[in-house]
Amino acid sequence: MGKRKLVSAKTMRKLDGLLFMSPWLLGFAVFLGFPLLFSLYMSFHNMKMLPTRMDYEFVGLKHYNEILFRSSALYDGLFPFFREEIIMIPVILVFSLLIAMLLNQNLPGRFLFRAIFFLPVIFSSGYVLTELVNQGEGGLGFLERFELGKYLNIMLGDSSWSAPVQTVLNRFVLVLWYSGVQILIFLAGRQTISKSAYESARIDGASPWEVFWKITLPALSPFILLNLIYTVVDMFTYPFNPIISMIGLNQGEYGFNSALAWTYFLLIIGFLGLIVLLYSRFNKNNALRRK
Repeated sequence: MGKRKLVSAKTMRKLDGLLFMSPWLLGFAVFLGFPLLFSLYMSFHNMKMLPTRMDYEFVGLKHYNEILFRSSALYDGLFPFFREEIIMIPVILVFSLLIAMLLNQNLPGRFLFRAIFFLPVIFSSGYVLTELVNQGEGGLGFLERFELGKYLNIMLGDSSWSAPVQTVLNRFVLVLWYSGVQILIFLAGRQTISKSAYESARIDGASPWEVFWKITLPALSPFILLNLIYTVVDMFTYPFNPIISMIGLNQGEYGFNSALAWTYFLLIIGFLGLIVLLYSRFNKNNALRRK
């Protein structure tokens, strides 16, 4: 009898959890799940809008074949964008970590500074950010003021990295706009580290630099991975993404656009998987070195 009550109690707890999750599950199924599946269905069809209905013509992998093997449009926009993001993502992570370390100090007005760094997350939108950059307010102007572009061209030469580096520097304000969430996550992670660990390190005579590399950074490892995943997803969906612009460029070609969106989605998933794999191996090697 007691066992039956125990099973019943477990079932009730599961039902309670499912009940609390049901609004989100319902919203996901209606507003996100169905459109996702329908776009996947459209990617295998040619669609025509008739006066009274939609006409679907099954074409199989035709759109994917055209995107991947018969056209260079995807690659022409994707490779330069990848180079920009490979530069931008580490810059955002390092900047966020430094600001989080500063805001963790016992400084006067630190709560105000935390709010200031998070404000762009609240007020920013794709249209606002696009207008900001289009009006010439997205950069700091120091490249032109100090003629740093010439030095970069000399250092990088005709390398394919010269243009992405200058683009990132010209849009350096975007680092401020896209660092708010990462700063809060790093700040929360820093506050999970026990003060006794730092006190022990000071007693042993460790320098602040050694404390950072031996205590702070290893303890923040899960938060670095979390911020890395968040930043990759955030950057791959921001307004200046040429692939997203390309998806909306072919008006009326719903099947082709859906195939392009799913191709881009799979590329992002593959990129994230590669990042997680490399990060896990890096952490594993570091753990073996410590032993």
